[in-house]
Order: sequence, then C-alpha cells, then structure tokens
Amino acid sequence: MPKNINLHLILGSLWLLMFASSSQFFIIAPILPQLGEQLNIAENIQGTLISGYAFSLAISALFIGPVSDKIGRRRILILGSATMAVALGLHPFAYDYTSILTLRLIAGIAGGILTGSCVSYIRDVFPYNKRGWANGIVATGSAAGQILGIPIGKILASQQGFDTPFLFFSAVMAIAFFMIMQFVPHTSLEAKYQRLTWSSFSLTGYKDVLKSRHFGASAVGYVLMFFSISMFMVYFPTWLEVDLSFSSEFVALILSVGGIATLIGSPLAGRLTDLVGRKSVNIVNNLGLAVSILALATLDHSGITLVILSFFTMLFLSGRLVSFQALISDITSDSSRGRFMCLSISIGQIGMGLGSFFSGFVFDNFSFLGNVVISAIACIAMIATVLVFDTATQVNEPVAEMTPAEIS
Repeated sequence: MPKNINLHLILGSLWLLMFASSSQFFIIAPILPQLGEQLNIAENIQGTLISGYAFSLAISALFIGPVSDKIGRRRILILGSATMAVALGLHPFAYDYTSILTLRLIAGIAGGILTGSCVSYIRDVFPYNKRGWANGIVATGSAAGQILGIPIGKILASQQGFDTPFLFFSAVMAIAFFMIMQFVPHTSLEAKYQRLTWSSFSLTGYKDVLKSRHFGASAVGYVLMFFSISMFMVYFPTWLEVDLSFSSEFVALILSVGGIATLIGSPLAGRLTDLVGRKSVNIVNNLGLAVSILALATLDHSGITLVILSFFTMLFLSGRLVSFQALISDITSDSSRGRFMCLSISIGQIGMGLGSFFSGFVFDNFSFLGNVVISAIACIAMIATVLVFDTATQVNEPVAEMTPAEIS
C-alpha cells in the first residue's frame, strides 16, 4: 500500500458520508408532524414518506449492485453522495405531499446507491486484520447521526422550518462528496472494471450470486437481524411512555444512551472481529442481545435499570451488525461483492417490513413482552444461521493495491 495513502482520511470521508446519510433518515420521524402541518399533509399518509424512502432504497440497491461490480466502488460512492446532496438540497422546494414524496424517493435512490458500498470498499482495500476495525469506525457515523443528527435537525426544524435540517445535511453530504473525491482512491481492481452501459443495470448478474452456497444463509441472516430489530424497537418507546408512564424526556434520554452505546460498541466489536473472528463475535452479540432485551422487559422497571439495560441492548445490537457485515464481506469475491451485499440487504428489508407490520399485533395482544420474546427467538435463529458459514479466510490474502485518486 503506497505511503501517500492516509487510511484515517479515507475512514473520515466514509464516516462523514455515513453520518449525513443516517441523520437525514433519522430526522424524518421526529419532524413528521411539523412537516405535515407545513405542507398540509394528512396524518394518515405521513408515514408513507418513510416507507417510500425505504422502498426506493431497496429497489435502487438491487440495480446498483451489478453496477458497482462493473465500475468500481469509489465511483459509486461519488455518485451516491452527489445524488444525496442534491436531493436533500431540493427539499426546501417541496410545496405539497406529492413533491416531498418525490424528493424522498430520490433520496431513497441515493441511499440505495450507497447501500453496501462502504462495507464493500473497506473489504476491497483494507487487510483482513483491519477490516473489522475499519467497519466499526465507519459504523459510528450512524450512531453519531442518532446522537447529534437528531437534536441538531430538531432544533433547526423548530426554529427555521422542516426544510432546514435537510439543507444542513445536504451541506454535510457535499463535504463528504469532496472528501471522497480528494482522499478516497481507486484500487488496482478498478482498472479492470468496464465502462457503464445500460446493460450494467441488468439484474441477470444476480444469477451467479443466487448460486453462491452462502447467499441463502446471508439473506436469511439479514432478514432475521432486521426482523428482530423492528419487532423490538418499533414499540419500545411506546412501552416506556404509555405502559410505564415515563416522560418523553426520559424516552429521549434512553435513545441518546443507546446512541452512545452504539458509538462505543461498533468500533469495539469491529476490533474484536479482527482478533477473535467474525462468527464468534456475532454469536456472542446475538446471545447478549437476547438476554438483555428479555431482562429489559422482565426485571425491575426503575429508571436506572432501564438506562443500564438499554445501554447493553444497543451495545450488543451494534456489535451484531458490525460483525455480521464483516463476516459477509469476507465470504464474497471481488467481482460479485457489490451484488452480493446489495441483494442480501435488499432482501433483509423484508424482515424490517415483517417486523414492523406484526409488531403492532403482537403488542396489542401479548404486550411488549411478546415483542421481546419473538425478537429474542430471532436472535437465536440468527446464531444457527451464522454457524452455517464457512469462514476459512486466509489472513495473509493479498489486498488490492491503492492508486492515487483520479479526479475527473
């Protein structure tokens, strides 16, 4: 690896991209009532601004996976960050439901372009014994979006209007775009990539991915992971505020503590995956998550107990995500990694949808404990899925040589 390549600047660029992308997604729910009031959007359709974003992200990711394998991950990062910056910058021009929904769909397309790209790029250029650490560092950008992005966006929205947070995160994404242009280099692998044509968007390339002996387990793993998250998280704030009668300020504190736990857990889990292995760390985090959420729903419901258990819950949750992403990136080839990651994550959205859909039914009929038990079962099922993987990866495998960034 050339001496003029600064790994910290690369990670800083990817971190800022993750922060801006996560923040613009996290902020939509807290400002949804204000957004609906300013644009005269009925309450019963406001939620479609979130589901529409997720839908367009999933579809976009399917098409961008083959493209990233053909033209290279750096170009995808540039394309995605530029598209996201422009889409967010156009939000102030929204004047009704149709216009804001259109802009959220475009932002979702940009999110799909970026889906899996950071993880794939890290796998392309970082040696095996640093990949977990690198993934963990970049993942803290999402945690920072929860800790800093939400309050910043909420304050800006309350003082200047719903569109101001999107303008702010558009500026942050623009900075990330220029940092990627300047500090994130091409790899030698990209020299063999093809020029972008209409055939590059063909989904036929997924045939090879579907034939992979690990794809089924990867897709099931993502489905179970997202399902357990949504089954637990969707009604967690409602349980705290309605059933346990805690204030909205305490719920906000719980969410902030969770963000801090993610900020700590992501790099810690990443480093541990490099030291003791991806599968082992993932199994431990799944077990820890199952135990912590069960304890959360059944033990003493005092404020201090809930804060402590919420911290460990998010610690294990973030560790599970980082270790699983590192595991998946290691069992894919350079030529199909983008397709493999994007298809797996897109299918994983099914788990998010199923968990969100059934969580309300379970909560109404079996209380929050029912949500927790089902979520814990999904964690155990994910352990069984992870055990299927054969991760006999050579630690001393060659790493893609990096070349100075080409700015064109």
